Formats: sequence, C-alpha cells, structure tokens
Amino acid sequence: MTRNIADIRRDYEGGRLEESMVPAEPMVLFDEWLTLALDSEGEDGNVMTLATVDSQGLPHARIVLLKGSDERGLVFYTNYHSHKGSELANVPHAALVFWWPSLGRQIRVEGRVELVAEDESDAYFNSRPRASQLGAWVATQSVVIPDRHWIEERQHRFEQAYEGQDIPRPVHWGGYRVVPDMIEFWQGQPSRLHDRIRYEYRDESWRSFRLAP
Repeated sequence: MTRNIADIRRDYEGGRLEESMVPAEPMVLFDEWLTLALDSEGEDGNVMTLATVDSQGLPHARIVLLKGSDERGLVFYTNYHSHKGSELANVPHAALVFWWPSLGRQIRVEGRVELVAEDESDAYFNSRPRASQLGAWVATQSVVIPDRHWIEERQHRFEQAYEGQDIPRPVHWGGYRVVPDMIEFWQGQPSRLHDRIRYEYRDESWRSFRLAP
C-alpha cells in the first residue's frame, strides 16, 4: 500500500440532532432516517452489519440486509444452519450497525433475537425471485465445499428438481427479528463533536439521553 491510511480524514457536516427533535419512540426516528437513507444510498440503504457471539463468547460480524422493521423489531432472513444461525441458537442476542456515508449517519441497535412466525417467513420467501428461492436450497451456508464447480452442479440439480413447479421454503431457512432494548442514533458533526442520542428500554418504556461524542 502506497497511501498512508492514517492521513485519511473526513469532516462531517450533518444537521444537528437535538433532544427537542427526537420522538418518544425510537422506531419513529429510525423509520425517518431509513427513508432518507433509501433515497440517498439507493439499493444499499438497507445494508447492516450483524454481530453475534458464539458459545465461547467470541464475536462474529457480517453484512446482511434489513427486510422489515416495525414496532416489534428489525427483521432479516438467512439459513438457520449457518454460522450466525448456530450462534443465535446458543446466544439469542445480537447487535446491528447501519452506516450511511452520504448522510454522515449511523444507527446502532442491540437486543434479543427471536424467530419470525412461519407464515411471515413463507410470505417473504414467496416474494423472492425464483433464482433466490432456488439459492436457499442450493447454498449449504457456511459449510466447507471443495470448489465452485460443486455449487454449480448442486444448482443444476435443484433447477431440474423444481422445473415447472413452485419452490417451497426450506425448513432450514427463514427470518429472525432483533427486538431492541437499545437504539443509538449518531449524526456526524464538524471537528468530531458528533451528536449521539441513545434510547434504552427500561421498565416497559423507552428513555432517551445524549452521549458525549
């Protein structure tokens, strides 16, 4: 590498995030920010980092896509037998991070994780393109495979097996919902004096407060 990454800097110029501006419920503000992010970031607006821990307490993180959000929580879909699925089976808690560089905004979410209802997973699976539906059967996610040819052969077999048929949702594939107990909103500001408003769910209600940059 010829470039010194220590010299890379960005001064943020976001609008202020004041206590008087934030609603009582964090998902109201989350929806506002997500709507703006989908406009400014396009198809990357629903990208998020999912962090889990394994049975030894070791952390693991990867990028997944947000596929639903409401007052119940934030939903993503995956293979239940994947590494993240196994980790969530052992420790049903996770952290999410959204980063929207065009807005200079970040949202952090922490909370317990639950499976979404089967009919909800079915509805989402049925809305996917056929190639993505097949992919849920083809991809034995996180399993070691010999080479790319192995997965291409497996894809061909499933294409033949379901030719001319509707593709059912695999029992090992479906949705997870992160039920937040903490949501933090970060708005970049000049001179690294960023705005941070955190919500925490305590005693069956949300409370918000400002954190130092």
